[in-house]
Amino acid sequence: MFDNLSDKLHGVFKKLRGESRLTESNISDAMREIRLALLEADVNLEIVSKFIEDVRSECLGQDVLKSVTPGQQVVKIVNDQLVKLLGSETAELNLDAKPAVIMLVGLHGSGKTTTCGKLALKLKRDGRKVLLVAGDVYRPAAIDQLEIIGREIGVAVHAERTSVNVAAIAVNAVDSASKAGYDTVIIDTAGRLQIDDTMVQELVRIRQAVHPDELLLVADAALGQEAVSVAEHFHNALSLTGFILTKLDGDARAGAALSIREVTKVPVKFAGSGEKLDNLEVFHPERMASRILGMGDVVSLVEKAAAQIDEEEAKELQKKLRKNQFDYNDFLSQLKQISRLGGLESILKFLPGGRQLSNAMADIDPKHFKRMEAIILSMTEKERTNPDIIDFPRRKRIARGAGVPVEMVSNLVKQFDGMRKMMCGNTPFGRMLAGGGSVQESGLGSFFGGGPAQLSKKAQDHKKKVAKLAKKERAKQRKRKK
Repeated sequence: MFDNLSDKLHGVFKKLRGESRLTESNISDAMREIRLALLEADVNLEIVSKFIEDVRSECLGQDVLKSVTPGQQVVKIVNDQLVKLLGSETAELNLDAKPAVIMLVGLHGSGKTTTCGKLALKLKRDGRKVLLVAGDVYRPAAIDQLEIIGREIGVAVHAERTSVNVAAIAVNAVDSASKAGYDTVIIDTAGRLQIDDTMVQELVRIRQAVHPDELLLVADAALGQEAVSVAEHFHNALSLTGFILTKLDGDARAGAALSIREVTKVPVKFAGSGEKLDNLEVFHPERMASRILGMGDVVSLVEKAAAQIDEEEAKELQKKLRKNQFDYNDFLSQLKQISRLGGLESILKFLPGGRQLSNAMADIDPKHFKRMEAIILSMTEKERTNPDIIDFPRRKRIARGAGVPVEMVSNLVKQFDGMRKMMCGNTPFGRMLAGGGSVQESGLGSFFGGGPAQLSKKAQDHKKKVAKLAKKERAKQRKRKK
């Protein structure tokens, strides 16, 4: 969703970094381009005007104009203003009540029922006992859909198929949850193709009946400015406590995500970025701003990895690395970890410069990793545990079994040998993995070490750049103190 905006902002900042000093003229040119980029992203006109004015006034400050790194200073100012626009701080759910009641509302097609399941799964993983409530009694199979989702994630569903009084259903569900020891109740509600009085009045009755601790609007980010209009109507009628933005993985313009908080003064609490039930993440304004500006979001990547990587498996891998015993079974495990994290393209989006890397790797066949898995699975157990015995006749047999050319098997063997030398040999990376660090670091490190050389070089260049900027900033601070 943010790709076009990110590319345009990247172009603006690239020009500014090429300037030896900032002037009112080149700042005005940059502000004009940023303004156009935001308007093309379908951001609210008033918000764009205020944003540009705030950034301009900051950029024209003496500290920026006299800075040794004016381009970097402008990036920081835009980042700070984006964070402010998106909400400044991460908004937590209010879950103090026993049970805490969360009510989800929204239009048809926004993904309410699926989002109920995603939120239930997230809260369950956080250690809460969740009860889902089927409050959409109008849409055919809505109750069935919620029950299927409940079974899939292991969460109970309260449904009353013979009743159409949703307020009474909600009251019964909360009473039942209280008696059964549930600490969280999530109520799914009916949507409409557009806002109408009948729908709003029903939602008001539910709110008055159960007094939800959280009243969240599930907003389809693909609607652009229309999503902001919908949010205003719902907020005026129901006094929302937050938003869940869905379909952030789509190719629609980013206007809703950048406007909805500023227009309604209500925080975005979660963002959905896929159809799978674990594709719901807490909305962190500072991390989202960092992604938009192409600076990556390594913290979210590490959190995502920590949730997906099996701790015992990672510890076992660390032991093998210490003993120089990394084999194809471990390599296959690393490939599966990449798949669980959403694939290589998904991982790159979290890294600084990941968009450019992703574009550079666009020619790579998306089925490449699947073919690598097929090759490894075509090996015998003896070959997987003893990589050195795979000679040319064995490669020919493995290629026939996997249905790939023998050259592909040879390339995989060569890549594996290089990866094993780096991870198990006497290299800084190998010593780091074998010598300790967190379990998550060992699991992630295996992937990053085995990734493309281009990725490793980009990461090193970025690290050096950050260290250089930090050194300059410390020097400036010492000079000011004197």
